[in-house]
Amino acid sequence: MARRRRMNLSPRRLADKLVVNRVSSLVGSNGVLEAKRRFVKPLMRQRLQGAKRAGSGKVYGRVGDLEVRLSTSRAELRQAQRLRYRVFYEEMSATPSLTARMKRRDEDPYDATCEHLLVVDTAAPEGGSGWGQRLNVVGTYRLLPQEMAEQGGGFYSQSEYDLAPLVAAKSPNYRFLEVGRSCVLKPYRNKRTVELLWHGLWTYVREHGYDVMIGCASFEGLDPDKHAMALSFLHHYAGAPEAWRVRAHDRLYVPMNRMAKSEIDAKAALRALPTLIKGYLRLGAYVGDGAVIDHQFGTVDVLIVLPVERIDPRYFAHFGAPDEVKSRLAPDVERVM
Repeated sequence: MARRRRMNLSPRRLADKLVVNRVSSLVGSNGVLEAKRRFVKPLMRQRLQGAKRAGSGKVYGRVGDLEVRLSTSRAELRQAQRLRYRVFYEEMSATPSLTARMKRRDEDPYDATCEHLLVVDTAAPEGGSGWGQRLNVVGTYRLLPQEMAEQGGGFYSQSEYDLAPLVAAKSPNYRFLEVGRSCVLKPYRNKRTVELLWHGLWTYVREHGYDVMIGCASFEGLDPDKHAMALSFLHHYAGAPEAWRVRAHDRLYVPMNRMAKSEIDAKAALRALPTLIKGYLRLGAYVGDGAVIDHQFGTVDVLIVLPVERIDPRYFAHFGAPDEVKSRLAPDVERVM
């Protein structure tokens, strides 16, 4: 029996392939070659050149055996995708496609054009593809710069929220960075790891001069009524002013104003908020208008809009080595999603 040839794609070829698959689904097979020539190759060339200029692989911080840095290889990207699969599909309630179930990886076309911030356990063995093997990538954040979104398929959050008016209005003076797919492997889900991941994120933001962070954050489950108090709290106390407001698309819009402001127990509502959302709020984030039910991931999503200028300067001033930080995040970190 003839052996099937194994294809070893370079990171550049892999990125091309992922984006071409996305283009094919949109324009059909007849338009793929032309789309690849005009769109994919120039986009990915710029993406990889930009990564070199940005110093991919530079370590942003260390705590013990853990370090935070950008992904540098296809193998590391796959580990991040396996980590996301473990958290979102095995631990939580996301519904995998047949391909995702077979590969045991959470992946989509955006992975090819995004930066991937990683927390790596340098003492853990590399690999993690088989049952029971440890991942040495134990935390991740997916980062999509505005310039890459504009040349590619737009921001991921655009599928749920109408970001275009805000980005158009603010772009002359503000550069946007979309953040998402954040998760930490369960044994590492503690204050130290989460702060190291956030330390890497803030370092990246300052290093590249981004002015606004945007992205979806989630409540578990598909029933917004189960989160009525927390959603209402966000609506009344954290809703974005007109200048920063982003609305969910009409076809997806779920009202967040499910309780009158006078009926809300603020302390109880804060306790009910996911840790990641609490962390963003403590930094000064706004929340968009309307929630969205994400059936694939089994969540109720809200949009986070965080202008960097709203973050207390003392937070950055004291953000030295991650283990020295007096964090403003929730002290009882249980999950980052």
